[in-house]
Amino acid sequence: MARRKRGTPGVVVRHSRACRTAAGGVCSCSPSYRAWVYDRRAGKKIVCTFPNLDEAKAWRADAFGEVRRGKRRAVEPRTLREVAAEWMAEAEAGRIRRKGGDTYKPSALRGYRIALRLYLLPELGHLRVSDVTVQDVQRVVDRLLAPTSERPSLSASTARNAVMPLRRIWPWLVRQGYAAMSPLEGLDLPAVRGRRDRIAEPAEAARLIAALPEEDRALWATAVYAGLRLGELRALDWSDVDLDAGTIRVRRGWDPIEGPIAPKSEAGTRTVPLGETLRPFLRAHRLRTGRSWGLVFGRTPSEPFATSSVTERAKRTWEAAGLEPVTLHELRHTFASYMIAAGVDFKKLSAWMGHSSIVITLDRYGHLLPGDEADGAAALDAYLARA
Repeated sequence: MARRKRGTPGVVVRHSRACRTAAGGVCSCSPSYRAWVYDRRAGKKIVCTFPNLDEAKAWRADAFGEVRRGKRRAVEPRTLREVAAEWMAEAEAGRIRRKGGDTYKPSALRGYRIALRLYLLPELGHLRVSDVTVQDVQRVVDRLLAPTSERPSLSASTARNAVMPLRRIWPWLVRQGYAAMSPLEGLDLPAVRGRRDRIAEPAEAARLIAALPEEDRALWATAVYAGLRLGELRALDWSDVDLDAGTIRVRRGWDPIEGPIAPKSEAGTRTVPLGETLRPFLRAHRLRTGRSWGLVFGRTPSEPFATSSVTERAKRTWEAAGLEPVTLHELRHTFASYMIAAGVDFKKLSAWMGHSSIVITLDRYGHLLPGDEADGAAALDAYLARA
């Protein structure tokens, strides 16, 4: 329900259908404000919706001047469903890129498409993008978190991932002139309280690897002693393994649908140290398979290992041996913990992990740095004494 805000030219206040103003009462909702300016050249209005009156008035003042100077134009109104389809097509073609200039990974785009299809478009797809408000998106989030007779409430991470496509699409909409601001400003999202990945102690990692069938040991040893991602392990080629020089070159990953793909980011292309602990596993693996070309851990030189088969086989083996199972991803974190305990510089660790920034490494693994409160107090006391 829309009503013109008295004394505010070019701004209309929009109440929810359940608001008491429909019956002449006092407002009982959180209204939005639709501002507009008229583009005489196009013969159309330029419309945008905001969560409060001040933002609507500020936008209208700016837009009015830009229209007069020819810097803003009216565009054909489009629905969220239409622009989402166009954005997905452009991103899949590589014409829309991530903030750092890298293309979107196929797995990320599949996740966005699923979130759009399951959560966003059924409720918001029919709306013009200029009409989508933070209240509209908040209703989607709140419904995901509320249990129903058909399903329990969804997790906090699912709710956050559900709106992730809008975080990617909206900056593009602003650049195209279809929208002025994101409907995610002020969105109330639940906190994700995930558990910390488990880290296997060195002796435990050795026992876990030793318990595995011979054909699986090199794969799991490479995960824990080189820190490669799952897709990088699946795509690792013998031509990138130099046992004499003690290095592994990471040049690609493996997507379950697309096959070989570029690393996650530019920093993902890297050279990782191959230590003496790992070399015997890789030498034995090469000797056992009789293959020194193609995929290192593939079922064939060109076909990667099946992740589910490898992980399930390892889990059964460890449970039978009374050992606590671990995942390939957790062993990547284990590798990082070993490097930190060994005193490796964080800048080098960041490069070997393939992180785009050392900030990511510090944020993810800073809690593993040696030392505790007593060490901190002693260091401070020593400094003050010297000063």
